Amino acid sequence: MVASATLRRRIEAQGFRGLDDDTLSRIGPWLRWSPVLCTVVMIAGVALQSAPVLWSLAGVALLGAVLPFHPFDLLYNHGLRHLTGTGALPRQGPQRRFACAVATAWLFATGLAFHQGDAMVGTLLGIPLILVAGLVSLTNICIPSMLHNRLFAQGR
Repeated sequence: MVASATLRRRIEAQGFRGLDDDTLSRIGPWLRWSPVLCTVVMIAGVALQSAPVLWSLAGVALLGAVLPFHPFDLLYNHGLRHLTGTGALPRQGPQRRFACAVATAWLFATGLAFHQGDAMVGTLLGIPLILVAGLVSLTNICIPSMLHNRLFAQGR
């Protein structure tokens, strides 16, 4: 199976380079695994106006920023991929780690607003956060990765 040029461009913008068409076709959809899980937790945290939920996810995102993989990738790589018969997810490049760093700060700020009782600010921060995470979850378009590529002239 041949991966589409659009999928390849979006995945490579996130720093996943050098994947052959067969590998990209098999694991491409699973590269959204961690963003989807993060989005679900973000939705819950914002809906519940829960600083602990958002701060816990910020801790996970921080690990995704400093490690060469996202912690949720471990759930896939050591479990789900064996059920699906697909390959392991590759290590994250600097673009996706940058996206995790952005998410860390954004999640912390959103949680802080809710912790301080400012539901309006928490919601105003939380909704765009969910939209950005939802975009990468649904389309593989990662705005923070694109920003990284612009700032550091990578991904061209």
